[in-house]
Amino acid sequence: MSQCFNPNCLHRNPAKTKFCQKCGNKLLLGDRYRAIKYIGQGGFGRTFRAIDEKRLDTPCVIKQFLPQQQGSPALNKAEELFKQEAVRLRDLGNHPQIPDLLSFEEQDGRFYLVQQFIDGQDLLKELQQRGKFNEAQIRQLLNDLLPVLDFFHQKNVIHRDIKPDNIIRDQNGKLVLIDFGVSKQLTASVLTRMGTVTGSAGYAPPEQMQGQVFPASDLYSLAVTCIRLLTGCLLTESNGMITDELFSPMQMEWVWRQKATVSNELAQVLDKMLSFRVGDRYQSAVDVLQALNPSVATPSVNPSVNPSVNPSVAPSVAKTFSYEVVKLDRNGNISNRETASNRGYIERISSIEFEMVNIPAGKFVMGSPAREAERLDSESPPHLVDVPEFYIARTQVTQALWWEVSKLPKINLDLNPDPSYFKGDNRPVECVSWYDCIEFCARLSQKTGKNYRLPSEAEWEYACRAGTTTPFHFGENISTEVANYNGDNIYSNGKKGIYRKETIPVRSLNAANAWGLYDMHGNVWEWCLDDGHNNYTGAPTNGLPWLGEIENENYAQFKHNWQTWLKKILETNNNSKLLCGGRWSNYPGNCRSASRRCLSPGSRNDSIGFRIAVSPPTT
Repeated sequence: MSQCFNPNCLHRNPAKTKFCQKCGNKLLLGDRYRAIKYIGQGGFGRTFRAIDEKRLDTPCVIKQFLPQQQGSPALNKAEELFKQEAVRLRDLGNHPQIPDLLSFEEQDGRFYLVQQFIDGQDLLKELQQRGKFNEAQIRQLLNDLLPVLDFFHQKNVIHRDIKPDNIIRDQNGKLVLIDFGVSKQLTASVLTRMGTVTGSAGYAPPEQMQGQVFPASDLYSLAVTCIRLLTGCLLTESNGMITDELFSPMQMEWVWRQKATVSNELAQVLDKMLSFRVGDRYQSAVDVLQALNPSVATPSVNPSVNPSVNPSVAPSVAKTFSYEVVKLDRNGNISNRETASNRGYIERISSIEFEMVNIPAGKFVMGSPAREAERLDSESPPHLVDVPEFYIARTQVTQALWWEVSKLPKINLDLNPDPSYFKGDNRPVECVSWYDCIEFCARLSQKTGKNYRLPSEAEWEYACRAGTTTPFHFGENISTEVANYNGDNIYSNGKKGIYRKETIPVRSLNAANAWGLYDMHGNVWEWCLDDGHNNYTGAPTNGLPWLGEIENENYAQFKHNWQTWLKKILETNNNSKLLCGGRWSNYPGNCRSASRRCLSPGSRNDSIGFRIAVSPPTT
């Protein structure tokens, strides 16, 4: 069938018809998109199931902008904003959980958006067919959708209509957020002055009903969605009266807890999202993610138990390392010092020892929240990553260790035994390329029998943060008392410090993070194993490196034959590579836990070094 677009007609015509048999209206939008079924109408537009005839009848969705009032200056402005928002929606389409914008069309004096069709079932139908959701399902929903909210909130887009029927689970089980309602969004800024509000009753927060919205408004609607899925309680209507079992108008609060069985931890998160006052809610999706997934891997201070290190990973010298953890206040002043400890082992190459520390498995939110000062778009979207256990060097590789490993038998490449510009046995080695580091790891692996490697970017940031969510593992700010960077500049409310204009010996500032790692902020940028990517769209969530297709296919080999895999990657990989941590000459904002940059793998300069990692063996 071919559905007519004319709002006063909507006649259903035979397939392939060019003009409506009833009103004569043109049936092909943009000479390619054909509506085949009228789906429904919202406050400011109609939606049609459609096909793209120039792409072998690929399914799509057409949304028709159909304002209910005509000719007023406000609606002329709305049309202008509609075009602007189409561009914004196009940008939002660069996310696997948001339908792509395929086209923006103007035809017969009306505007249209053509979007990707999502083949799946919305969560309202899923609730009706399968019954109430349990806590695990709600946690999964939140972990899946909160990064999507953060993605578009960072682009200053508020959805305004989050509810179960606007969340589709596609054929692969992925949750997709639909109906961004460009018409709702743009008219919210124009038509609310005319007394028009947007959103759905029973889901929209109180401020939205007054014509104002914030990122926390979407969080409120998402929380309402969760409690309705948990309880199965939807709005009911009888004799023109709407009843909501979950909300008490007398108390002006949600009363859902007695109708659902969930942990107190999840209930507290949902209750905060549901707060009446905007300021009492979480202010970003990342805040909710962090509350929902507190670090389970933060080591305890002065643990009384010293578990043994797996002897097949570590040599005979297992060790518990004690160190001083430093915290700073928001102005960069030292606010606390405490002694902590973590387990690991000592490896010896000739006369040189280096220390590896255990990083327990855990989850964390990778990237930076929109509110973090001096953040970059490349640190988006924040996403939850599940990192397996691994070991990482407590310091950057020193020049002394590099010298010893460079003397080991060549695997693929020659190594300059003394490449660094700033000389000193205990300074970090620099002027080393990514290829050099791969060769270093291959030689060290052959010598020790362990699969030493560069850390993945996810491992690096997880290890750097050590359970923190602040810009630095020290806290909200940084100081040259605890890190080596360009102290002529300040971060946020911080203070100026020393600009040393060179690298310094590793761990010389005696300021470790909670897992016992030194110099994660500044001194030298550190190579990671990953290919360079402009942002985290499509990034893995399992802690593994984000590599090209060939390398991904063969990555599992590293656990069994790391040297062979290293040789293959040296022969085939020329992609740009990731670095983390910042350098001695950087402004402090470039030394944050989430800071990242991409360079050619052959790059060498006096600001680039690395540290090594190793995974425990699998059984």
